Amino acid sequence: MTELTLGKALGAGLRQAMRDDDRVVLLGEDIGRLGGVFRITDGLLDEFGAQRVIDTPLAESGIVGTAVGLAFRGYRPVVEIQFDGFVYPAFDQVVAQVAKLHYRTQGRVKMPITIRIPWAGGIGAAEHHSESPEAYFVHTAGLRVIAVSNPEDAYRSLRQAIASDDPVIFFEPKRLYHHKGEVDLEAPLADAPPMGLARVVRQGTDVTLITYGAMTTTALQAADAAEDEGISLEVIDLRSLSPVDYDSVAASVRKTGRVVVAHEASREAGVAAEVIASVTERCFEHLESAPLRVTGHDVPYPPAKLEKYHLPDLDRLLDAVDRVLDRPNSLTGADA
Repeated sequence: MTELTLGKALGAGLRQAMRDDDRVVLLGEDIGRLGGVFRITDGLLDEFGAQRVIDTPLAESGIVGTAVGLAFRGYRPVVEIQFDGFVYPAFDQVVAQVAKLHYRTQGRVKMPITIRIPWAGGIGAAEHHSESPEAYFVHTAGLRVIAVSNPEDAYRSLRQAIASDDPVIFFEPKRLYHHKGEVDLEAPLADAPPMGLARVVRQGTDVTLITYGAMTTTALQAADAAEDEGISLEVIDLRSLSPVDYDSVAASVRKTGRVVVAHEASREAGVAAEVIASVTERCFEHLESAPLRVTGHDVPYPPAKLEKYHLPDLDRLLDAVDRVLDRPNSLTGADA
């Protein structure tokens, strides 16, 4: 096992994928000589050359469009979108071409494209640098959507995404880029858990707390705090947002009978709403209380000085836990 930051684990995953398959090419703004804004691709230009690590113009639509052409020719392009809020100029290419060409051609054309997106808030950055656009892509049929939360998962899942024949939107929580964890760089990829499998990161009996990305860390902190009050939280990291591993989620909910779903993105039509609807369909007779959402607010991402009021925190998670348990002194009203 090797201790790596999440950012270094992603870089290691890219390096190994490129060594494994010479059809893997990287495209993005400043990913070559600079090594990327977050230095994820640092050193890859020197190792693989400018034909496989391609510095592109500042044109997300052109970057993804070029990746579509490369996929047509049998390559496996990996696109870096420099920040989450910069993906919108490429939205047409993603939803009209990347997501649909395999289906439209009855399987004759594959789109093995991985689109890496540094994602979400918590780093004190401006609007368009701290957004959570995952619901747009989850709603788009034909895409896999992955959100990692730790270095080991980042390394394995990125390699799996690149090796997959499906197009993958790959969300990387930028506020965890410097968080460290152990990574097994020697384990065969075939032995890794499937890319779409959810992970129970903490066992519990009273409430199922479902989340993904950087919020997994916050959820584990909430579970520690709840334990001090005699409450046992089961924490599930979804890992895959499309498809969702509802078998694992439902097994937990049938055990606890209570559900809280948390994410940074705005509440309206967010991933939490779909998860709660699906859980209710599958587990209605096991629910002891109405499931609750804890999310970002329905506003454009706020200035950096205000983001702490926007992002779900420990107190908001614990309040939702109190409410599904019908404990005294919890807030009343709509979802948090």
